[in-house]
Amino acid sequence: MIHKPLQVKLIPYTIESIVEMANETPKGVDLIQAPSIWEDSNQGEGIVIAVIDTGIETDHPDLKDQIIDGRNFTSDYDGDPNIFEDNNGHGTHVSGTIAASLNNEGVVGVAPKAKILSLKVLTGQGTGDYEWIINAINYAVEWRGPQGERVRVISMSLGGPEDVPELHKAIQNAVSQDISVVVAAGNEGDNIEDTFEYSYPGKYNEVIQVGAVDHNLRLAPFTNNNEEIDIVAPGVEVVSTYLGHKYASLSGTSMATPHIAGAIALLINLSEREFGRPFSETEIYAQLIKRTLPIGKRKSSEGNGFLILNLVEKIQDIMNAARI
Repeated sequence: MIHKPLQVKLIPYTIESIVEMANETPKGVDLIQAPSIWEDSNQGEGIVIAVIDTGIETDHPDLKDQIIDGRNFTSDYDGDPNIFEDNNGHGTHVSGTIAASLNNEGVVGVAPKAKILSLKVLTGQGTGDYEWIINAINYAVEWRGPQGERVRVISMSLGGPEDVPELHKAIQNAVSQDISVVVAAGNEGDNIEDTFEYSYPGKYNEVIQVGAVDHNLRLAPFTNNNEEIDIVAPGVEVVSTYLGHKYASLSGTSMATPHIAGAIALLINLSEREFGRPFSETEIYAQLIKRTLPIGKRKSSEGNGFLILNLVEKIQDIMNAARI
């Protein structure tokens, strides 16, 4: 048990705009070339991603068919574990980037046939206890779906200033169970060389820590720099699902993280289909990293580089489109 009141919070993010309607494949989904491997990955079908966040809008048109289960670990809704509705907006936005339906309306996620296990660990104010996070991670590891499904990916766009051993242990256990744990780097960056900014759980070596770039593959000015950055993904003006059946453009490493979580769902299906066997977390990480493109920044800023799921398809065209 954690004996002192420690709290974790949402990685700070910016709301650029909120709109009633959308009808597009978000730029970030296109930039990482997710649609180019949808056929070979079956759009992530059969993969369950635990989104540990503020919950999810369960009746959003782009999300209602994507939710396999959920649970509330917070004091919201009088602590009712069965009510995991999003009363903040952040969790709904993250979930849409991962797996919004391909329904010719609204937006589409990176892995539109993957399923979301929505674990609400942050209140409507965007804060929560470390113990809630730890319990949710352990729950995700033990969870089984109606057809025996299990979680293969955990996505966490949250962070705190303290290294809590119980949190680290829970993450280590998840990874040992072949669950990829994807986390946001944080938005305290200043782009000053050799100045590092840390957030937990991003600091832990076992997680896949994600930094942010804009649609021109320029490093976002807010993205944290540290020696544990693994990869960068679109995190500026990311359009996704939002509360009230709406859509919003948000910016932050919180928005980059779900691009990677969804991409891992695609890569699990693609790799296991090609090799004809289950893949370990280490093997999936290797498949992810080999699909990165260096963008010319120091490793403490970009890690292995920008994710491109189909590197063999006209890299030069991508670079030209990004005006680099």
